[in-house]
Amino acid sequence: MTSIDPIAGDAAICARFAYASTLIREAGAIASEAFARLDSLTVRQKGAHDLVSEADVNTERLIRDGIARHFPADGFIGEETGDSRTGTGPGQVLPQGTWVVDPIDGTQPFLSGIPNWCVSIAFLWEGKPEFGLVFDPSHDELFCGGRIVAPTVNGRPIAASSATQLSAGLVSIGFSGRTSPGFLHEAMTRLLDGQGMFFRNGSGALSLTYVAAGRLLGHCEPFMNSWDCLAAMAIIQAAGGRVNDFLVGDALLRGNRVVGAAAGVYDVLLAMLDATPQR
Repeated sequence: MTSIDPIAGDAAICARFAYASTLIREAGAIASEAFARLDSLTVRQKGAHDLVSEADVNTERLIRDGIARHFPADGFIGEETGDSRTGTGPGQVLPQGTWVVDPIDGTQPFLSGIPNWCVSIAFLWEGKPEFGLVFDPSHDELFCGGRIVAPTVNGRPIAASSATQLSAGLVSIGFSGRTSPGFLHEAMTRLLDGQGMFFRNGSGALSLTYVAAGRLLGHCEPFMNSWDCLAAMAIIQAAGGRVNDFLVGDALLRGNRVVGAAAGVYDVLLAMLDATPQR
């Protein structure tokens, strides 16, 4: 079982975390069933290297419908169905709670038959991340963590690396068609010049979660959507790592750059991102 501090936590957050811990496994089961029959899935292209399948849609629908039944006053932002929050008009009030969901992060690996994908659920209260859950069904690993949620994988404690040098491990660098090819070239050069080593698995959420678990030193990317990263960033912070201030301006709906890292190498990776062309 994943633990939550009963003294620090309030009832609203605890209830949502408990429900999400069950819901994300149900969602993972739906996605896994689709992963086992890839040849029969309906797939369409949203953009360059940006695909969506019926598995993404069905998995998000399961999560969204479950949350709507149990917490009807909460808002929902999903990769496939967008922003369903009420109160977005002039003079209206946004809901206190908002769920930010990616039903399948790593759709390209998923559709390629590569088990590097996950389900990601983050919960915000009054605009601030409270907890995140990232479930990797292929390896049966559920990562959790947040302000009052202990950082764990399948109930076992996790912690970000204590390393202070890039040479001590692997660094994930994310890249997509929304960024300049020059970014990847410059970032790789700077990383290798700093005696670091490059890693990429095709899922930004999973890579960030590996930072929380101490498997990677860090992950940086010039642009990610909120549903790709918020859950894992909450887990990184709970695990003693550092993340950039993602939720500035309108980043919740429009995205932002991301740096998540072990505390001892965070500044180096942030400087590397700052020094590279990004758009």
